Amino acid sequence: MAETAPLPPKESVHQAGGGQPAAEDRAIKEVKSSTLRYLEQIYDEHASPLDKQWHKDSIVDFLHHVQADKVTETSGDIAGRDALDFAGFLRYMTSPAANALAPPVPQDMSWPLASYYISSSHNTYLTGNQLNSDSDTDAYRNVLLRGCRCVEIDVWDGDDSDVESSSGSDSSEDEGSRQIKLIRKASRREKLASKLPGSLAHRLEKTSIGKRLTGKGLEESSSVEKNDSETAATGTALLKKSLSPQAVAVEPRVLHGYTLTKEISFRDVCEAIHESAFVVTDLPLIVSLEVHCCQQQQEAMVRIMKEVWKDLLLPHPDENAKFLPAPGDLRRKILVKVKYVPPDSSVSAADEESADRLPPSNKAAASTPAAAAGKKKVKKASKIIQALSSLGVYTRGVSFRSLSQPEAHMPTHIFSLSEGRVEEVHESEAAALFEHNRDFLMRSYPGAMRIGSSNLDPAPFWRKGIQIVALNWQKWDEGMMLNEGLFAGTGGFVLKPDGYRGTKPVVVVDKGQGDDGKQTEQKKQEAVPAAAPDPILHQTLDLSITVLAAQDLPLPEAGDKESGFRPYVKVELHAEPPHEAHLSLTRTGSSSLSAAVAAATSSSTTTSTSSSSSTRAKDGEYKSRTHSQRGVHPDFGAETLAVAHGAPGVQPELAFVRFLVKDDEIGRDALAAWACVRLDRLRNGYRFVRLLDNEGRESEAVLLVRVDVKLA
Repeated sequence: MAETAPLPPKESVHQAGGGQPAAEDRAIKEVKSSTLRYLEQIYDEHASPLDKQWHKDSIVDFLHHVQADKVTETSGDIAGRDALDFAGFLRYMTSPAANALAPPVPQDMSWPLASYYISSSHNTYLTGNQLNSDSDTDAYRNVLLRGCRCVEIDVWDGDDSDVESSSGSDSSEDEGSRQIKLIRKASRREKLASKLPGSLAHRLEKTSIGKRLTGKGLEESSSVEKNDSETAATGTALLKKSLSPQAVAVEPRVLHGYTLTKEISFRDVCEAIHESAFVVTDLPLIVSLEVHCCQQQQEAMVRIMKEVWKDLLLPHPDENAKFLPAPGDLRRKILVKVKYVPPDSSVSAADEESADRLPPSNKAAASTPAAAAGKKKVKKASKIIQALSSLGVYTRGVSFRSLSQPEAHMPTHIFSLSEGRVEEVHESEAAALFEHNRDFLMRSYPGAMRIGSSNLDPAPFWRKGIQIVALNWQKWDEGMMLNEGLFAGTGGFVLKPDGYRGTKPVVVVDKGQGDDGKQTEQKKQEAVPAAAPDPILHQTLDLSITVLAAQDLPLPEAGDKESGFRPYVKVELHAEPPHEAHLSLTRTGSSSLSAAVAAATSSSTTTSTSSSSSTRAKDGEYKSRTHSQRGVHPDFGAETLAVAHGAPGVQPELAFVRFLVKDDEIGRDALAAWACVRLDRLRNGYRFVRLLDNEGRESEAVLLVRVDVKLA
């Protein structure tokens, strides 16, 4: 899938990601002939044979029995009309009222933070892969303008070789500064190379990345880099020589540690966040800090955040919170997620993610007694200072050891686990993991081996109740499409379904009398007796999609020719195993899930019509595709795809339908356009699916379909 640099800020609002106002507000400007003929057929089927118009009974019948519109839904301006000609019908079909994606239901923002899914970015600063791509402050502007509500900053000590004297420096000092940078680059290459598994290092050896890791092939790029060993031998003297009493203060920098990714200024990142945090929504923003700085640089971090973010930061509370606040009470506030240090104590500055980010072979080696020294390199000796830790008011990072550790019941804690660690915990105590996430925050992020910035499938993590599933927003793949499906148009916060939420504190008003005799009122939150959780309801689904035609499809690549474009439509249903089966998985009885799912699906069959192919992919996932056609305005001949029949255990709020338009070619079929719709927002009837291009940008492309969803 495509890997893209961040769009300029003014264009970012027209790119998907999950959160900002979505395409349901856009109307179709023009209808091409391939699509128009089907709209004429639909109109004629319901028109009076006498005057070729729709009368009141035909309008009502179409809206309620074909479109299955609810009474509360807007149906353009046709619902209250007594007659409708074809021009009026065309206006309705090209308006937002006929969009396949229903508008989001207004969100109740009064539940505690742990009751919401939160659209989240991983290693936000990167524009490409995890090894040697650029970092860019525009990446923060980009994701924030697309609706992201949790960004990540990896913070490291500033590079004093970049500090410039206020007075002029001679050529030898300039030369020394350049060579100091080379020393540091060589050191970073060595550290990264040592952390790669042998098999991966061998595969990369002959690539440009591998050459950069080993330092080979760099000689020709600069005469200064001719001999790294000689440079390193003089490094200490050069470091001393470069320092100047007039040097400006060194500030922290942002980069992906132990890689060749480029760095950016921590201050510049904070300013980019301040500029874009609340442009598209006023809902709170979580800034997840991974701190690798010494104490002096942490002091600089605190100073910079207070200078730049000012009153956007939460005030320090008088006492520890007994409950997580509601997002509705935190509007236009930045929540800093940072390692928690109890007062009068100190902990390692190494974030809980640091060791988890190492490749598996290195983690295994690091666990042996002989590797104790290596562990110390992962967990740095510097400590998180209290001034920095205290900025984490409601998002206090705690290193995960178990679900029964004392901090696991602290209302303001948040655990961060890699995707692999989540699966390990789920295998051993699935029910406890789910119960924890009903009341407390958890964040998951992609594993260390996703060097190309590919994404995990976020849906299984949402089904485990995890609120913050961090994704690589620069990579357009299934994970980011599902993220768009969950969050489109919501402002980046989605209330969890019934059964996934914990208790909600009640507000009690204490009335009293002041010293002056006047009545006083004081509001406070109190816990309510723990009630039995709401049941998690699942339904059986029949889903069929009739694909009529498409228009204005984008070509997969800029150089492609329309004459060679052979598009087909692939429809995928991403559902889930029944919740009880999902929780029954344990380390000692992993076969129980397969047995439970098999029992639940034994009566389920996946069918296909003679004109389409349909297959069951894996538990909870169904796929079907059309035949291939030609051109950017293809006619698919009203081909019906029976995507799922009797699919069990479906929860509409956490099930997704993906529409993929691909080019049928030899080898790997390239993606041209796509859409992802949450099942509870997929409208029945004749609908237009607004398609995004393969970089997630809005396009003029649409797909005319008839949707038939039956839930029982």
